Amino acid sequence: MFYDPEDRRIRSFVTRAGRLSGAQERAIAELGPRFCLPYAKETLDFEQAFGRQAPTVLEIGFGMGETTATIAAGMPQTNFVGVEVHTPGVGSLLKLIGEQNLHNLRLIQHDAFEVVTHMIAPESLAGVHVFFPDPWHKARHNKRRLIQSPFVALLASRIAPGGYLHCATDWQDYAEQMLAVLSAEPALQNTAQDYAPRPEYRPVTKFEKRGLRLGHGVWDLVFSKRSNA
Repeated sequence: MFYDPEDRRIRSFVTRAGRLSGAQERAIAELGPRFCLPYAKETLDFEQAFGRQAPTVLEIGFGMGETTATIAAGMPQTNFVGVEVHTPGVGSLLKLIGEQNLHNLRLIQHDAFEVVTHMIAPESLAGVHVFFPDPWHKARHNKRRLIQSPFVALLASRIAPGGYLHCATDWQDYAEQMLAVLSAEPALQNTAQDYAPRPEYRPVTKFEKRGLRLGHGVWDLVFSKRSNA
């Protein structure tokens, strides 16, 4: 089904009934109450959620969470809110949180559009990460891609002046669309001439390494929020 029955919005994901491992189930049961935040149509208080004041970065679609955990471990001074719809991914990242004793991560299992719309206050984020979103590579499905003008405008409104939006993809035509859409958003400015070098904080995934060995490209785009936007 392409449309949500309530808002008629084209969704950028399909909910899959993934199988949970025993370790993921245990992580959800044991760590979920502490690190998972319920979706609610009210503004999330970051200081209350994390027990401290710190810059907060939102990650949309963290998959199985390896990259998210690595970034959070390397940036303990920053809070990270990860949004993912698939339960095995939530369980996997909770498992990593427990194994690595991470305290600067909170997870929300819900549609990112609704989370950003209802739970994230305007100009409250230090940054947003969108790494390797579903490319919906068939032309007839391109409209389901996450990085579209309305959603980018919404994200830009939630980023504080001087904050950033970092997207990455390994599909060239999606990279070109991302560059066009982000460049057209008046509240954002490109930090590079076109595509940016991979920032040191974003690790190279095993999947990405394999793709690079096979000659596949990876494109990073890093845009900053204008101070006068």
